Amino acid sequence: MRVMLALYTDSRSATYGKWGPSGLQAAVSLARGRYCARQLAKLCRAFIENRKVLLVNPYGDWNETLLVDEDLLLDVNLYLQQLGKDITGAHLMQFLRSAEGQFIDGHERVDVVIHRNHNYLPRLKEYQARAWKWTKDNELEFGPHPQGKCVIIWFHDETIFYAHDRRRIYWVHKDSSAKPQPKGEGASLMIADFVSADFGFLTSLNGHKTARQLIKPGKNRDGYFTNDNIIAQANCAIDILNESYPDFEHVLVYDNATTHQKRPDNAISARKMPKNRNAKWGVVVTDTDENGNPKLKATKKITMANRTFSNGEPQEFYHENGDFKGMAKILEERGFADACKLRVECPGFNCVDISIGAQCCCRRILFNQPDFTNVKSKLETACDSRGVPVLFLPKFHCELNPIEQVWGYAKRLYRLCPESSREDTLEKNSLESLNSLDGPTAAWATKQFHGHRVLPDSIMDLIEQKYEATRHSVIL
Repeated sequence: MRVMLALYTDSRSATYGKWGPSGLQAAVSLARGRYCARQLAKLCRAFIENRKVLLVNPYGDWNETLLVDEDLLLDVNLYLQQLGKDITGAHLMQFLRSAEGQFIDGHERVDVVIHRNHNYLPRLKEYQARAWKWTKDNELEFGPHPQGKCVIIWFHDETIFYAHDRRRIYWVHKDSSAKPQPKGEGASLMIADFVSADFGFLTSLNGHKTARQLIKPGKNRDGYFTNDNIIAQANCAIDILNESYPDFEHVLVYDNATTHQKRPDNAISARKMPKNRNAKWGVVVTDTDENGNPKLKATKKITMANRTFSNGEPQEFYHENGDFKGMAKILEERGFADACKLRVECPGFNCVDISIGAQCCCRRILFNQPDFTNVKSKLETACDSRGVPVLFLPKFHCELNPIEQVWGYAKRLYRLCPESSREDTLEKNSLESLNSLDGPTAAWATKQFHGHRVLPDSIMDLIEQKYEATRHSVIL
């Protein structure tokens, strides 16, 4: 670019004042052709229009591999793991050129940013003000502490171990014979648990009780982890916390999965409401038998719960004869006189403006009403009733959950175990891999390492040096 602009602006140049020939002459000096000349011209025009648009090499010397960037290296490793055996240079080039995947994955989506900045971070900051703080050397900081009980933040997550999850790409001798490999990932085992940076896994002080839950996922096995399972596990965890850690205030942090966010069946929601009066509309739910078990492919309609106006007065969503009022009428009663003139919703409910004051469609206005926005999930209601608040991570932010470090190291150990298709062996090896990290060790790992799903090979040496004398102690 510098050479091209010099050839174009220097009166001594043979291509002085000639844009195209100056670009071609600069390309020739680089032993390149017309394509390079066109690219140079494009870059120079962009630089002239905006002097901040200038190519900068963030990696320093190009003689050094781009994989010195740890974030890029992690993204590439994760992508290669997803490919399995189908690893080619073309796939890697396609990944690096693609706008999808790890580089643009929803972190800056408007609704995600709103939840992160206005809900998660403010509440987390409030809790962390009363939580223990640790130095970079993993030492507990001492100093002024706000009044009230110390807060312990417990992070929850689920992970799945597969029977045939092993490293498949490795060096062998050229004369080695091919070894038959099992087809597919094999049997699976889902494990759900809590971990904190202060105590590690959520267990009783004597280790006899644990909040860890195991399930064999699958249609013909134990099924899948449902909202009822999540609530039951939360109640089990709270029982242990009240018994073993009564002197602390506890917070349970979950990811933003729909299983965790499930609301009561009759909870208010603007997502499927009709705009106008409707005699047949109702909330469609799964029908159950007399024992409360869901019926196969059977549904029924129930009425939606009523809400209140901002002044505290109740608002009925149904007419006296049972007809649903519709969004337009509900909004008119809330002071939006022109609601009947608005469309039902923007195409695909992808509104350009999703701020609190947006009035592009009936559904968006109602969706942003405080009583519609602040409906608690069944999990929050169950935990709040027992005095334990729940905090949901922002979507697409699994790197904020330190339990991922525990899963990552446990799976690294699991892949070292002899391979077997037996389900009892799968469970045995999975639990042994997790139990290799005791409470203090797991707690230290969550504080020491921050890379998502990755731990260095030297972790066990560091762990043994740090916790040789206090491996089974609990900080009190």
